[in-house]
Order: sequence, then C-alpha cells, then structure tokens
Amino acid sequence: MIEPQHRFCRSADGTEIAYARLGEGPHLVAVFPHLVDFESSWNYRYGNAFLRAVSAAHTYIHYDQRGSGLSQRTVDDLSLEAQVADLEAVLKSEGIDQFDAFSILSGAAPLASYAARNPGRVRRAVFWSPYHRCDFRSREKVNAMIALIRDGGWSIARRTIADASMPSGPSELAHELASGYKKSIEPGTYAKTFDWETRYDVTDVLPALDIPALVLHPKDSRLVPTAAVRSFAALLPQAELMLVNGGDAMPWTPQYQIIAEIDRFLGGPEPAAAAPERGNVLATVLFTDLVAHTEMMSRLGDERGRAVLREHETITRNVLKQYGGTEVKTMGDGFMASFGSVTKAVECAIALQRAFADREGEPLSIRVGLNAGEPIEEDGDLFGATVILASRIAAKAGAGEILVADTVRGLCSGKGFLFADRGEFVAKGFEEPVRAYEVSWRS
Repeated sequence: MIEPQHRFCRSADGTEIAYARLGEGPHLVAVFPHLVDFESSWNYRYGNAFLRAVSAAHTYIHYDQRGSGLSQRTVDDLSLEAQVADLEAVLKSEGIDQFDAFSILSGAAPLASYAARNPGRVRRAVFWSPYHRCDFRSREKVNAMIALIRDGGWSIARRTIADASMPSGPSELAHELASGYKKSIEPGTYAKTFDWETRYDVTDVLPALDIPALVLHPKDSRLVPTAAVRSFAALLPQAELMLVNGGDAMPWTPQYQIIAEIDRFLGGPEPAAAAPERGNVLATVLFTDLVAHTEMMSRLGDERGRAVLREHETITRNVLKQYGGTEVKTMGDGFMASFGSVTKAVECAIALQRAFADREGEPLSIRVGLNAGEPIEEDGDLFGATVILASRIAAKAGAGEILVADTVRGLCSGKGFLFADRGEFVAKGFEEPVRAYEVSWRS
C-alpha cells in the first residue's frame, strides 16, 4: 500500500511549510487552496482514492499552504508573493528542477505566478476550476462571509462552503468535508485567505505561461462559474479546456473520472495499465452483531452454544447469498458484508431480521447497521471511514433493529422503505454528529 511521507521545509521568511510525498515516477506538484490540506484530503473518503490513483504514475508532492494543515499556523503574511516563495521552498527541499503541476481553484494563482517567473521549470500544468480574478462575487457578499467567520460563525460558514462544494452528495459527505475544514485552518486565518482569494488578479500573468495546460471544470459548480474558467483558459497560449458534467467543487468526486484525462495529458500510463484505484466504487457496508452472545454461551455451554452459533452463521450466509451480498469477514458473533446495491443491502438487512425472528428454538436476536460510501479495498478486506461508521451505527442499534446512515436513507429515497429518525449522535472517531435512521421491517 502506498503511504505518504511527511516532510518539512522553511520558506524565505522562515515560515515552516509541511508537505507530503507519495508514489514514484515523474514529479507532480499540487498547489491547492488553504482549505484543502493534505491530511484532510487523505482522510476524506473520496480524496484518499483520488490521491492514491494520481500518485500511481507520479511522485506526487502536496504541500499545505502557510497558515493551514501541518504548516505553521501563526503567520502574518498571506500574500501571493509569500505563497510563491512557499512553493519555491518545497521545490528546493526536494531538489526538483522540472515538474508537472496540478492546482485546484485559487491554487492557480501561485502556480501561474511561479511558472511565469521561472520559464522552463513547469513542463505542463493541470488546472481544476481556476479563475484569474474573482469578479463573479459581489463585494457585499464577500464581506458578509468574512464578518460571519470573524464574529463566531465559523461553524455556519464551514457548512455553507461544504454544501456549496458538494451539492450532489448526501449530507453526511458535506458534514465530513466541513469537519475537515475545521481541522485545516483557524477561522481568523481563513477570513484573511478568503479575502485574498476574492481580491487577487493574475490576468497579466497568464499570457506568459506558454506551456501545455489542461483546464478542467464541472459545468454546474456553485463556487466558480464556467464563464470565469473559460476566461482563464482563453488567456493561456496552449490551453485545452474540458468541461465535465456535475457540480461538486473537488476533482475527486468519482463521477468525474478525471484520472485518465490527467494521465493522458501528462503522458502517464494508459487507463488499462494504471494501478487500480482503491475505494472509488460506491458500496454499502453492512454489520451484524449477535445480541447477548456471551450470556448465551455461558448459559448453554460450549458445545450447545457453538451449535447455535453455527446455525446463526448458516442463516446469515444464506441470506447474504440470496441478496447478492459479499461476506467480507466474520467476527465470531457478527458479520461484515458489502453490497454493490444499497437497495439490496437494506432488503438483506430486513430479510436477516425476519429470518431470525421466524426461526424456532433458542432465541437469537441481531442488531444491524449500514452505511454507504467508498471504502478502500485491500486483499479482500475493506477499510476507511465508510466501514468505521457502519460499525459505529450497528453498535447503536438495539436487539432486532436496523439502523442506517443518512447516506443510505438518501440513496433509498422512493424505494418503498420506511425510516424513522433516531436523531444524531457523535460516533467515536468522528468530530461531526451523525444522524441515524431506523428501518421498519416488522409487518
């Protein structure tokens, strides 16, 4: 498994800059906005799969902007000049003379400025949703957002940005993104960077970037209008503009599938030869747990208790097979399974409860929890936030109950299932509250 190497260097003014190195191959240096630090991206379910895929053919360098992530948090200078100096410091630390580059949103400004000042250093550049100046947002609204952040409304501002960034995803994903923002940067610092993001102007810089450039942008983005991106591309001498369907602001939304385009443009491997992306397929993860297992074994004894457990395992495996579930592993008194269809997963959960309710003999009762997302697959096992949350939700269920994440409920909309809101809870390992819903299965 590819794992990042974390390193540190110092910029021209002494500010400590953190960066991560991932993969092998030609250098691809990422210049991202302050909110998109490496750790948050790596821990985000979509971001992890994307970063693993993009580093399959490259030595991927991702540095945290000053004032954010693992870089020095207390800084006074957040200017474009300082950000260009930070990029120069990372390149010097790694001994990189020539490189390909990848930027997101406002990361285009320091990248373009550096490339224009250092001809021949940047071979090719990929820009995601770039803009050369922010003339598409009213100053009144910008000032209102800055005031909100500074006056104690950072939580509201974070969720507003997250909702605008992930309009197509379930609310759970926006919660996860907003939680990452909280860890990425202090509110006062972001107020300053947001002000900078809406004031910079690199219009005069772009014509000097006489390098191959791929400009990518989701057509329905709420953060940057398509007209602004077209204007950016028009100023570049060698730009290839590609618009993709969708509205999510980050490039790692699976529907975009831009890794193949990046590899094509940068001369990477053909899609068939590329290392497989991990966790980029939507899956529903189901956990079961046999209630009062220890007490049953103590009461029945080892031999009889084991016979009952074998019956529990047989019933579970038969129902999983009937609904197309894949058994990932068994934990003795419970199972973990995955499904390609969220509908089949919920139907399977209902069938499991009915099967145990209808059987005769020693009473057996299970709790079931489900979550949908993009788990990371390795050697037949599943990992990541999707899996952890499914387990936490199962632990909240009572005997004979099925609890699901808001993601599952949203994907099952209109499928005929009955859900009851069980409220929010803070799952261990998750900062933001999670809302769970109970699935009705009793006739």
